[in-house]
Amino acid sequence: MLKEWWSVEMILYHGSNCDIDKVDLLKCKPYKDFGQSFYLTTLVSQAKEMAQKVAERFDGNPIVNVFEFDEGLQSSLNVKNFESANREWAEFVMANRSRNVDHPANMFDLIIGPVANDDIATLFRTFSNGIISIEDLVNGLSYRKLNNQYAFRTLRALSLLRKTGTL
Repeated sequence: MLKEWWSVEMILYHGSNCDIDKVDLLKCKPYKDFGQSFYLTTLVSQAKEMAQKVAERFDGNPIVNVFEFDEGLQSSLNVKNFESANREWAEFVMANRSRNVDHPANMFDLIIGPVANDDIATLFRTFSNGIISIEDLVNGLSYRKLNNQYAFRTLRALSLLRKTGTL
């Protein structure tokens, strides 16, 4: 039997209120954790939750788009991988969410790391307002269970995704 040209290594999910056949990075919102990107996760529950939020906010029905990611080819990309929510990650996320500084995410095709979700928004705001130090922020993050995200930032990165269906 011949091996398929596409070697599936990972399934990724994207929660939305629509079926996405072709990703348009210009439709992706800026000022997110890893900048203007197409965000996916390995966690179907996280994608379902996001699909529900998006459908409630913008109307429509919750849809989870399913993609295969040929992880073996990511060596051809400029990838930033945050293993945990550490100081470097927190500063990176805050810079990408800022409207006042250059976004460090612009240097990468693909960024992988924890999600700065609504549960830690207060922690980030408290730091931004100068109430706590960066050390206190990072220490507070260590007690949180954070989900993961894959931010596909360029056409080259998107070329490693293949849509397989919806849930």
